[in-house]
Amino acid sequence: MPTALIIGGTTGIGRATALALRRCGFDVAVTGRNPDSIAAARRELPEEVLVIRCDARSLSETDAMIETVRERFGTLDALFLNAGVSRPAAIADVTEASFDDQVDINFKGQYFTLQKALPLLRDGASVILTVGAGVSRGIAGGSLTSATRGALLAMMPSLVLELAPRRIRINAVSPGAVDTPIWDKLGVPEDARAATRAGIPFGRFGTSDEVGEVVAFLASDAAAYITGQEVAVAGGW
Repeated sequence: MPTALIIGGTTGIGRATALALRRCGFDVAVTGRNPDSIAAARRELPEEVLVIRCDARSLSETDAMIETVRERFGTLDALFLNAGVSRPAAIADVTEASFDDQVDINFKGQYFTLQKALPLLRDGASVILTVGAGVSRGIAGGSLTSATRGALLAMMPSLVLELAPRRIRINAVSPGAVDTPIWDKLGVPEDARAATRAGIPFGRFGTSDEVGEVVAFLASDAAAYITGQEVAVAGGW
């Protein structure tokens, strides 16, 4: 049975991807750091899914998480680096603490998770990054989030070359406006959500399931000759 690890997999896109990969026959592990979402994932995801608490900012916790995955699965066929936060702020309002926090979660954590997972990845495995359509399109107040997510996209071409001898593929998904709990967490009012929907050619938000299915495709053998690509899942936005 193929195996997959999803970093940031207890809610939203990560959780939907876990379900999509299970439907495709993968044995799946997911990580999260919020106790409530971890508890909900353990209750609601299939019992075969391994749910691990791990703060991506902590390299020691990442080491422990990777060891848990190694003990359970031995090797990995897919790694989905999906952990991240979005905290919109004008550049004038960004502090050193808020800067460091987003860098640690959105970039540093993902970078070192990949580094530490490399020994578990089989030759021919698939790595998928979550970037975001705002990195190239631009979002008011999104300079820091876009910079930290864009760093993942910037490292991808070099990693493609580095990992090619092992036939490890590395691709990115860039969701647009997706209907996840983030809108409520950020306190985005309905009129702002309506304005966002109006700017999307498809006239609606995407769903986590729609993004998860794209990730599952990129993780599958059907995408065996695809590497170094960013796939926008954004309804034409």
